[in-house]
Formats: sequence, structure tokens, C-alpha cells
Amino acid sequence: MAPDPHIAAMYRAIELAATVLGSTNPNPAVGAVVLDASGAIVGEGATQPAGGPHAEVMALRDAGADSRDGTLVVTLEPCRHTGRTGPCTEAIVDAGIARVVYAMADPYSPAAGGAEVLRAGGVDVVAGLLADEAAADLEPWLAAVRRRRPHVTWKYAASLDGRTAALDGTSRWVTGPDSRRDVHRLRALADAVVVGIGTVLADDSQLTVRDWPTTRQPLRVVVDGQARTPSSARILDDAASTLVAVGDDAEPERVKRLRDAGAEVVELPRRDGRIDLGALLATLFDREALALLLEGGATLAGSFVHDRLVDRVVGYHAPALLGAGPPVLGPAGVATIGTAVRLRLRDVARFGDDVRIVAALDREGQ
Repeated sequence: MAPDPHIAAMYRAIELAATVLGSTNPNPAVGAVVLDASGAIVGEGATQPAGGPHAEVMALRDAGADSRDGTLVVTLEPCRHTGRTGPCTEAIVDAGIARVVYAMADPYSPAAGGAEVLRAGGVDVVAGLLADEAAADLEPWLAAVRRRRPHVTWKYAASLDGRTAALDGTSRWVTGPDSRRDVHRLRALADAVVVGIGTVLADDSQLTVRDWPTTRQPLRVVVDGQARTPSSARILDDAASTLVAVGDDAEPERVKRLRDAGAEVVELPRRDGRIDLGALLATLFDREALALLLEGGATLAGSFVHDRLVDRVVGYHAPALLGAGPPVLGPAGVATIGTAVRLRLRDVARFGDDVRIVAALDREGQ
């Protein structure tokens, strides 16, 4: 069993990683702590935005000469490859670190294997300390790297009886200000926010982060098979970048109009009459969008669920009853209770008068 100073340091590293969530993408949010030979903390660090130093390097810089013969505690296995920055394994060996303790093995093949490099350099390595705890915040990044597609969180807001709007279409606001602010937190953590053309036409949402601190805006993505997005839509303003995914049969003049309005347009194949969502996710993964927030309406959500592309669901329920109006979820390929898409409950919390439910797809049960 690892000594208590290592456990305390790992919890601190997990805290440090949480402070940079959403700012490091496409790199993982990692935290690191350096202990000197007596077990005292002498350095701390977290991964900087892409192109900046990784957590290990930040912690080693903070520790300076005190890192020699010390222990580096880090939430993810140190990388061994040269990407936007040099290999962390090299910095660790050069600093004279005697031991590295990490929580999660790195599944990204170009960077994985850092533990072997460290051992070859004379560093003692301990793996797996508090792995489950560290994985909680790393989960979207880990899932995206392992599956080679973005991790998808579907967010919705509804009345207690599962309606997203009233019968006349009015929907502002179903939930309260605390829930809406938390949605901006989710946007800040995402690389891309995805909606369907129906949501754009009905709500004309800007889809930017406004009520949460952020250093960047996520890519705005519209799934718009026939290229119907109006040139005047707020989602095409200059507050953030926008990608419009149209069908490969979309009218060329409409596609040109969207490009002239400043949108990036990708033409994707259709499958069963709708845009191939697998092709969309592959496109976004190639753009290093690893964490997606799906916000668009029942039809698009139903398509994502039908294709089993939703990894996590975050639902905000207001204590209101509408009795009629648009449902939360459209057809999702579920004909009987035996084919229901099963989720594992992760969290239930109160936001003002609303209740937020977080659940993850039970892939083992599918």
C-alpha cells in the first residue's frame, strides 16, 4: 500500500486537475504534485492550454531543485512522445525524480508507455493509485481516445412530465437561472456544442458560454441536412466558430450562402434518410473535438440515442406540469421495454427549484 503522503498528494493532484477542466482540450486535464525526500509538498502544477506545459513540467518547475530524489504524484501516466511539447518522461528523469506515482494509464498510443521509459531511466514507478477517483474527471477524454470518437453528453431541460416546451411552442424559460448557469458550465467543458436545424429555427440560440468563466468558446455545430440555416441566425455570428453539417445532396446555392456568411460547411453522406452521425463524429474527432455537448431537440437526440452515440445524459427537471408539448426525446429505436436504453445513475442534485439528474449509458447492458 502506498504511504499516506502519496494518497494525500494524489487527492491534491485530482483537485488541481479539476481547476483546468475545459481549458486543456484536446489534452487531458491532469494534476501533479512533487514531494521531497521527506514527503513534504514542494511543487504543484496542472496542464496548461494546448501548446503549453503539461502538469508534470509545471510541478517540477514549481519545485525547482527540491524535486531531486523526490516523488512525482500525477493523475495520468506521464507521456513519452513529442507533440506540441516535449516528452514529460525526459523532464522527469532530468529533474532527478526518484519515484513516480500515477493514477491512470495513458490509453493514447503515441503517448502511452511512459512508465516503461521511466523505469528504464532508473525511476521507481507505482501505478493505479486512486485510479477510480482520478477517472471521474478524465472520463470524457479517456472514452474519446479509446473509442476514437468524441464523448457525447446529451443535455436537456424539461418540465416534470418531460416536456421541453408548451403546446404553443413557448419554452423560455422551462427551468430556472441556477440550472441555466450550470448549462453554461457544461458548454465551457465542451469542445463542441451540437444542435439540429429545428432548434436553430425555433430558438435562434447563440450557443456560447456567457454565465461561466472560460478562456475559449466551443465550436458550434448545426446538423442541417438541407442547409436551411438562415444567414441572419445568431449561431453564425462572430462570437465563436461555427460548423454546419449538411447532406451531400444539399442545394449548392444554399451551401454557398452559408459559407459566405462565415460558416464552415462539411458535406456528409446520408444514412436512412438522415445525416450519418458516425461520419459527423469522425469529422469532429479529426478536428480534435473530443468532448461534445448535444443540446438540440428531440429529433436529433433521438437519432443519437438510436445509434447509441450518447455516453452521458444531464437532465434538468423543473417542478412544472405542461401536459402537452414537445417531448424530451424523439424516436430512438425502442419498441419494447426489453430494448430500453439503460442508464446508470451518477448524480442527483438540486439547482434552485430544479433537479438535475446525471446518468451514463450502461454499455455493458446493451
